[in-house]
Amino acid sequence: MYLTPEKKQELFQNHGRLKSANDTGSPESQIALFTHRIQHLTEHLKSNKKDHSTRLGLLKLVGKRRSLLDYLHKKEIERYRSIIAELGIRK
Repeated sequence: MYLTPEKKQELFQNHGRLKSANDTGSPESQIALFTHRIQHLTEHLKSNKKDHSTRLGLLKLVGKRRSLLDYLHKKEIERYRSIIAELGIRK
């Protein structure tokens, strides 16, 4: 499995708002988790070009991440800018 519980804990500790392993609900930790999953699916689709169900799932994930980023942009612009810089996401 590509996303072990240890990897999730590491993502939450590195990118969460509180920088703790239990901070699973903050927008920053959710965005980091979605970004990791998006990168994994993108690599999968490079070798499996005809996998349309995975492509649909990827598009849904990108939409969810975008809505969380829009929420952060609207509520707290500094948190938005920091997570964009940390993860290297385009605006």
